[in-house]
Amino acid sequence: MQRLNDQVAVVTGAGRGIGRGIASVLASEGAHVVLCDIDAEQADQTATELRVQGLDVLAVTTDVTDRSSVVAMAERVYAENARIDIVAANAGIYPKADLADIDDALWDHVMDVNVKGALRVVQACVPSMVARGYGRVVLTSSITGPITGQPGYALYGASKSAMLGFMRSAAVELATSGVTINAVLPGNVATPGFAGTSDEHQQLMVTSIPMGHYADPEDVGWAVRFLASPEARYITGQTLVIDGGQVLPEAPLPVDTPARGE
Repeated sequence: MQRLNDQVAVVTGAGRGIGRGIASVLASEGAHVVLCDIDAEQADQTATELRVQGLDVLAVTTDVTDRSSVVAMAERVYAENARIDIVAANAGIYPKADLADIDDALWDHVMDVNVKGALRVVQACVPSMVARGYGRVVLTSSITGPITGQPGYALYGASKSAMLGFMRSAAVELATSGVTINAVLPGNVATPGFAGTSDEHQQLMVTSIPMGHYADPEDVGWAVRFLASPEARYITGQTLVIDGGQVLPEAPLPVDTPARGE
């Protein structure tokens, strides 16, 4: 597979977690990666740490709920590089809320970040891709919503399912432009956000994974790297699950499932 030398990649929510994993993988493969995050301090810290590894990255404070912020980011990236080759629309939030506690404000906020945020980033970056006749867009969805469900995550699952409906129609619209759009569907990933869930939830999740352990953020990054490659030119509107086999069992796994399967 070709390296990503000289390619320019925009990764949202890149300050930590899955976004950081995606950014580090793309940069390790030769891309110049723009780390977009609403948390300027976290983005700068991540950029500094990746530069120490010899990686070519730039932190740009970006709020995906603010169209002017997203447009300004895309215009800056294009002005400085004359191209945008890859977009990883990863920024998202993971709130838990029982059905009775989902009000209009919470619903609107989650959809604004997870779904409309991805829309804004695609709208800001894709026109320059279409003009060049080349581009790769990868959305970060989830197994929760599109494939599975669990109590307390109906709103989150709805947002991640909505992303796939958007993706499929966008893929058809862009099909003749040289721009592909696909999605990764992670299962449970060892991120700061997941670490903030209850011990009971974390234990329940790990026992449901046949491989016996959570994914690392870079595991998602490598899946994005494939879908973002020139070789993936004939793949669009598709999903790639990264879950250690979590969605496969027909029945609960035995209680003696090892904590780590490697």
